[in-house]
Amino acid sequence: MNLHLSDLDIGERGKVVGLEEGEKSYRQKLLSMGLTPGTEFNVTRYAPLGDPVEIQVRGFALSLRKGEAHALRVERV
Repeated sequence: MNLHLSDLDIGERGKVVGLEEGEKSYRQKLLSMGLTPGTEFNVTRYAPLGDPVEIQVRGFALSLRKGEAHALRVERV
């Protein structure tokens, strides 16, 4: 089942299954940050108002805004 990053809770593990259709340069930005299909990550924290979200991916912490996070299609691992 495809979810969005915001559907995962703190401490959950996920895997990128794809990217939503959208602005090509924005998709390229996510890919260049290492968020390629098949990449696993952990949700480490949400800001008090839910924006941004921090994930642990490929050995580093990455913070994404809601719009960026919504562009990712993920599944629970």
